This record gives sequence, structure tokens and C-alpha cells, in this order.
Amino acid sequence: MPELILSGCAPIPLAHYLKALGVLRLVAESCHGDPDCTGYWREDQLRMHSRFDADELVAFFTNDYEPSPIIAPWNGGSGFFPKDNDEAFSKIEKGLAVRLERYRNGIAAARRELDRLNLKAKPDGETKALLLQSCRNAFPEDALEWLDAAFVLGHGGTKYPPLLGTGGNDGRLEFTNNFMQRIAEVMDPKSGAATGESHRWLRAALFGSTAPGLATKAPIGQFFPGAAGGANNTSGFDAPSAVNPWDFILMIEGALLFAVATVKRLETAGDGSLIYPFCVRQSGIGYPSAASADESDARCEMWMPIWEDPTTLAELRSLFNEGRAQVRGRAARNGVDFAQAVVTLGVDRGIMAFQRYGFQVRNGLAYFATPLERAVVRRNARVDLLADFEYWYDRLRQKAGPQANPAPPASVARSLNLLERRVVELCRDDSPSSLQLIITALGAAERSLARSYKWTTEIAHLHPLHGLRPQWLDGANNGTPEFRLACSIAGMRGAYGKGTVFFRQHLEPLTMGAIKGRSWVNWDKTPSNDVVWQPGDIADALNAILARRVMRAEQAGVDGWPDWSPRPAKMEDITAFIEGRTNDSLLADLIWGLALVDWEKVIQDNRYEADKKIESAPQKSNSEDDWCRPVPSSFYALLRLCFRQSEQNHVAVPILPRILLLAMNGDGEGASELAARRLRASGESPLISSLPVCGDIARRTAAAMLFPISAFDMGETGPLQKYILRQPKS
Repeated sequence: MPELILSGCAPIPLAHYLKALGVLRLVAESCHGDPDCTGYWREDQLRMHSRFDADELVAFFTNDYEPSPIIAPWNGGSGFFPKDNDEAFSKIEKGLAVRLERYRNGIAAARRELDRLNLKAKPDGETKALLLQSCRNAFPEDALEWLDAAFVLGHGGTKYPPLLGTGGNDGRLEFTNNFMQRIAEVMDPKSGAATGESHRWLRAALFGSTAPGLATKAPIGQFFPGAAGGANNTSGFDAPSAVNPWDFILMIEGALLFAVATVKRLETAGDGSLIYPFCVRQSGIGYPSAASADESDARCEMWMPIWEDPTTLAELRSLFNEGRAQVRGRAARNGVDFAQAVVTLGVDRGIMAFQRYGFQVRNGLAYFATPLERAVVRRNARVDLLADFEYWYDRLRQKAGPQANPAPPASVARSLNLLERRVVELCRDDSPSSLQLIITALGAAERSLARSYKWTTEIAHLHPLHGLRPQWLDGANNGTPEFRLACSIAGMRGAYGKGTVFFRQHLEPLTMGAIKGRSWVNWDKTPSNDVVWQPGDIADALNAILARRVMRAEQAGVDGWPDWSPRPAKMEDITAFIEGRTNDSLLADLIWGLALVDWEKVIQDNRYEADKKIESAPQKSNSEDDWCRPVPSSFYALLRLCFRQSEQNHVAVPILPRILLLAMNGDGEGASELAARRLRASGESPLISSLPVCGDIARRTAAAMLFPISAFDMGETGPLQKYILRQPKS
């Protein structure tokens, strides 16, 4: 069959997308059409295979098209009531055109129901609900598809799919009467013959050809914002709307494919709820004009599928009837969920992309179907990791979302918004850096909850986030020093007497522990003095934590420095930190985020990884590889050797807090002298007695003591002892 390129049918605006659906539906359903026709999208244009060529398709619509009975006797302005504009309505009702017979039958059925209920004016409340039920029971079969697209009757009352406003009207714009007016413009209701300009209008609608001066000054509503008129839409102050009648007609006909049904959502405990195809709650995330206010003002958002394989009408009906968009086994509830469904095999196969629309207030109080983004369907395995915090996120959104009552602290609301933006960005970009941004956003959210401790624990009753799988570490590792340093410190813990002190306990008031290879956390009802993290300079924050751990070590009487980590830091990364070559802000954010990982599971999975690396490392001091190893600064090596764990061959150096105190205050020379004396008193032979170090280098070197390093780096053949201690003669 020949291929037709319908340039006038595109995914944007919504009117043109619905127009494409209308063309496919009408050609396939009509007895004068082609039931075997197929359509698909390519280069943002509808391609159609059918027995029609371009001229034959135009002839089909202008001569054989039979309009669907689009009527709404429950609406004011629909043509049924005395004060309505009934010019086109009366022409169709009294006309003799064979192609309008179905329309006349529908109008007659509506009048019978109005007479039976003795309705002379627009109904409201229970009367309207009764009329809707009567129409659903009495209308002809070929009018039911319109009814199912306009409203749904369920246990919870009447619901209106947002695509057609509130039952076929949007504010003062009544769709059905406008549809009849456009019908009367393209065909004569008496004879059914095409009007003089119908062909030009139709070619412009189907093939995008120019038809200057032919647009009618009629409203088009939310479907085509660019043609809706209003301020700044012309060279003057204001412009009227400009509509191609065939655009409006085919658009409404295409909307009938979105007929909905009442079904039970298995994951809810209620009697059932309404599900509209590819329709979810608005999320003010993921587009340039995004704002949290959109969520309270918008009706919803719809994700319109774009498919690339030739598809029949029956297959399209199946696609729209199901409207499948699932995230980890449940239906997508909002735009953030839908973005995840698109990249996690949660939508029907064969869909190439989705055009996202938000039904938002954008022109006074009028709604516009605003195109927000194009989401390409592709597998993104990193999004699967988001399941680790799904329950926590749902609770956070309930308590801190735009419609939460009472209003949450501003910092919590901002962190939630940031997290949702990062989720949408990850769905677009499957990269370690994008997943790393999720980690920093999670850390920011956890930090805001900790700062709003009373609200979090007493009002919102939110739990601390914990339990990210070890796969996050591999998926987010972009090979930067900041990420490796944050891993080393976030997973740090130490045995202080009878208890273990975890690094995260210095960030927020928590009680922590481990059971059967998994760690757990909870808010500390009586916050301890261990929480010493402070915003601002990261060296100050780390030094405060270091000072606290030194004090805890003295109180516990530990033998040597007790801290270690399953992911020890590298010498070159520590050197970069000391020299100020790291992004300190990013490092701080990553520390907060990576602290949420279940590090007990990391230890369980990789407990002996470091030991294996030690076994495979070169042992000879004159090995060629030694020349390639990074050499730490002498000042760092001197101080670090004073803070090490006890080993079989070496007695631990007693902890002397004043060494760190001098370095923290910028007196590196005094700290180095004291460290050298401390090492000599412990039987070591440092090659230097003091070093002229001061200022930020001294402060950052002191903070670097907190980064755990491997046993090899600290050992006899490691770089610390090798370059700062006198080696015995072989």
C-alpha cells in the first residue's frame, strides 16, 4: 500500500497529535475507508499506509466522512437549551444529509432523555448525574464511545477525563457545540456536500499546505495554545483565536480513542479508582518552566505514545485501553513515576517515545495542554536502584509535597524538589554522574530532615533513609577523587570500647547497629554529643569529627587508632585533598549521600578484597612499580604514623591529641616536632625533626587523618614508613 506523509499531523501541539489519531480511526472504521490501514511516526510526522493516495484521502473526508455524534445535553451552551447558540445545532438536527444521520439520531436520543427528566435548563448536582446515567443507558451504540471519553460513572460518582475538560467543556468553551459549528463549515447539513473551502482546509490540516486567510475566528481551547489567541499573539495588543475547522473536527474525533473504563487498581485498598490512558498526576519537575505551584493548579499530565512500527487501529485501541505505565510492579502515579516507567520496561513494547503534556493554568484561568518534554523509551538499569528508597520517598512526598498540610520546613520541600529533578535527569541520562547526583540529592534530603529534627520525628514521623545497596557504589563511580574519598569516610567505623562508633553518627542524631550482615538505623531519642558536623568549610567539619573521635578513643582507652573502612582512600586522592585540588562542596554532599549506603552489606560482599590487593601488591622495596606509586607529603606521613592501628610487629603509637590540635590551628611546624618526638619515643626513627608547614595545608592535613587508608599503605613496605622513617640496612 502507498505511504502517505501527513506533515500536518505531529506530536506537538496536542491538537495535531489527536488529529493524527482521528485520521487513523476514521479511515479504519468507515465503510468507505480502509480497515487495514496502518500508521506510525517518523521525523515527527505521521506516516500512513492505506489504499488511499493523497487525493483519495482528501476525497474520502470531504465526501464520505460521517461525523461521530458528539453531543453533551448536560452542558450549558451545548445547543439543547433556550439561551444557547443553536445555529449549527439546528442545521444539523433539521438537515437531510445522509452522512449526518447518526448525528441526528444522537440528538433525538438526547432530547428524549431531557423530556423524560423534564429538563429545560442546564442540570446540576444530582440531576446532572441522573442525566449522565440516562444518556449512558439510552444513547445509540455509536455514541457511547464519545460518552466514555467525556465522563466515567463509578462508585465514587462521576469523573471527567481531563483531556475533554469537565464532560466536554472547558470553562466557557463548550466542545460539542463548537464541533457542530465546524462541521457546518466544511459540509452542508442539508445535502452533505462539501463547502467551497473544505478541500483547502483539509489539505492544510493533513499535509501542512498553506491556506492563507482561511482560518476561522473560533476557539480551540487547551489543545493548541499557539492558536488560542490572546495577548502578545499578534503585532498588536491582542489577537483572536485562529482555527482550521478540520483541525478541530479531527482533533475531537481522535480524542475518542481515549475512552476510559472503571477498573480496580490491585495495589489499592479502596473499592476501585479511575484510570485514564497514560494520565498521571502533575509533577512540577523536568521542564524549563517547572514550579511546585503547577502541581496544585494543574489538572494532570498525559504522556502521549509515539510508535515507530506500522500499527492498525485494533492495536492502537489495545494500547490506549491498557495505557500501561508501571514502576516496579505498580501503576505510575505522577510524572516522576512515569519517567521511570519509560526507562524500566514499564510501558508497552513498540513505543519509541512519549510526548509529555501538562494541563496547566497558563492564560489567566484557562488551561493549556503544554508540551513539557520528549521522553525516549530505552532501558536504563541504573533507575532500578531507585527501588531502594521508594517507600521512604513516598512517605516524604506525602509529608513534604506541594499539597502537604501542614506545610513542611522550606529546606525539606526544596530537598524533595531537588531529588525529583535528579530522578528525572537520571531517566534521561544513564551515566555514573547522573546517579551520583541522585546520591547527593538523597544526602541533601537526609540533611534537611536531620536539621528539622522536631518536625521530622514528632509531626511527619519520617524515618532516616538507609539501606542503599552496594551496587550504588559501582553505578555512581565516575572515577573522581571526591567520590573515592567520600566512600572511604562514609563507610568508616571504629571499635571504641564495647561499642562501635559509625561515621554517620557524627552527621545526624542516630542509633546504629548491625544484625546478620545488615545494618540498621533509627533516630536517637536522646541525641548525643557525637553529632558535630558543621556546614561551611569541610576541613573544619572533618577536624571537628576527628577531635570527637580522638576524645572517644581516649575515653575508651583503645590501643592505637581504631578506625577503618571497607573502601580505604588512595594516597593520590588524599594528597589532592590536602593541596586543595578537590571540590570540597561536592565532597561534602557525597559524604552525606554515601553515608546512606548499607556499608555492612558492602563489608559482607567485599570483606577480603583489600587483603587480596595487599597479597598481590609488590613487596620488594626496589621494585620498579614503587617508582610509580604516589608519594604522600612528609607532613602527612609524619602525622599519620602517629595515628595507626596496632599490628603484630609493631606496638601502636599512643594517641597524643595535641599533635592534631596544633595542626588544626595551623601550627604545622609545632605539630611535626611533636609527632617526630612521639615516634622516637615509640622506637621509630623519623628522618626529619620538624617541617615548616602552616595555615590551610596544616589544617587540611589534620582533617586528612580522618580518611582511612589501606593496611598496605600503612605497613612496613608502604609509602608512609618507607619515605619518612629510617629503613634498616639490608
